[in-house]
Amino acid sequence: MSKKQASLLVQGYEVVIGFETHAQLSTHSKIFSRASVAFGAEPNTQACAVDLALPGTLPVMNKGAVERAIQFGLAVGSHVAERSIFARKNYFYPDLPKGYQISQFEIPVVQGGEVSFFLGDEKKSVRLVRAHLEEDAGKSLHEDFHGLSGIDLNRAGTPLLEIVTEPDIRSSAEAVAYAKELHKIVTWIGICDGNMQEGSFRCDANVSVRKPGAPLGTRREIKNLNSFKFMQQAIDFEVRWQIDRIEDGYEIEQATVLFDPDTGETRAMRTKEDAADYRYFPDPDLPPLMIERDWVERVRAEMPELPRVQAERFVADYGLPEYDATTLTQSPAMGAYFEQAAKLSGQAKLVSNWIMGEISRRLNAGELDIAASPVSAAQLAALVARIADNTISNNAGKQLMDALWAGEAIAGEPQAQVDALIESKGLKQMNDSGALEAIVDEVLAANEKNVAEYRAGKEKAFNALVGQVMKASKGKANPGQVNEVLKARLG
Repeated sequence: MSKKQASLLVQGYEVVIGFETHAQLSTHSKIFSRASVAFGAEPNTQACAVDLALPGTLPVMNKGAVERAIQFGLAVGSHVAERSIFARKNYFYPDLPKGYQISQFEIPVVQGGEVSFFLGDEKKSVRLVRAHLEEDAGKSLHEDFHGLSGIDLNRAGTPLLEIVTEPDIRSSAEAVAYAKELHKIVTWIGICDGNMQEGSFRCDANVSVRKPGAPLGTRREIKNLNSFKFMQQAIDFEVRWQIDRIEDGYEIEQATVLFDPDTGETRAMRTKEDAADYRYFPDPDLPPLMIERDWVERVRAEMPELPRVQAERFVADYGLPEYDATTLTQSPAMGAYFEQAAKLSGQAKLVSNWIMGEISRRLNAGELDIAASPVSAAQLAALVARIADNTISNNAGKQLMDALWAGEAIAGEPQAQVDALIESKGLKQMNDSGALEAIVDEVLAANEKNVAEYRAGKEKAFNALVGQVMKASKGKANPGQVNEVLKARLG
């Protein structure tokens, strides 16, 4: 076993995780009826006769839902089946008016594929088993009913794409990274709005543990994880709980569990069902779903540039490291922001560093999307250009960013705005070699102890001298020039 594999073990156990994600498709109507899917309506105002399974009603397939499934399949390199079938998944809950859910079982519309992402600077891939179309159930409400429960069927029939992975994930951090990448893909191509609070993107994690090399352990499914923070907490607790149970001599029973964010614990909801428990059989009211190749190609031609394709282009066209390119393609807006700034400045790597560093830090602090950045791509390009031509230092660039972020720029072209702020704030870097040499001579004369220590082999003394020169120049000296002049003077 490699050192990296060993580091993933928890108390000597290997963690094994598979994911099932329900992405609500961005259609205006439901998957088998014309009822609206708009969020937030009064209970039971968006459930029509088809959704309520009234006698004599028949489901009719929503073409838009099928097209969104095709888009997803193309985005993750899957096979889009020319023929797939719908089945009835039988179970009895109060919020399921038919007594069954229309889903896909034996032949799903999307088969195979993979999702690749970075965990730190390490590239990972998770294989997909399938993605299939199905309808959502209603919702049981247990509050404000004086001890009773209410049923809201507005969600009944809402179109979902259930995306199922192989058990390829080995830690909670990897699970979160996968879920974030999947979220990016479905929102990027526009098939899902990704709103986790409203239930548009819901994740179920199947978690088990085993000794390295042993058969897969018994899994427990954590249902309806609706935030990335809770996802990591839930998986970490479940892993520790399973290991403790096994170490205490108990067997793990297959179950469906819920995560309670107030206690930070998972708790069993019911015994986990197997496929046989649902008694799947083909839905007699729906014919096989036939997807011709020319339909797939039309959808392909209309799709936006995919994030992985854009990342590959950023590597090829701008010479970025793969990690930078992947980070900069977290959203279409971020990719466009980088590309505009890189083209205007001609400094792609420096632009990348600033977006991943200062810009992202400030956006995160303000909980802003890059589309709402107070500093435009053109302003960043102007700032970066002045660092590249040694007009200002990197530290002065941060002060300049503070001013731009606060909206201090005057009217005019971005480069003129940046140059005016540099002038007004006195941020211009000292490039007069004669003036710099004079400052260095003064610093050396005043710091004989550091000079002696450096000549005795203490490198830290040199850094101290650099600091003194920068202080004496009020931060305006070019650090590269300072190093050169100091080394020349010190022999």
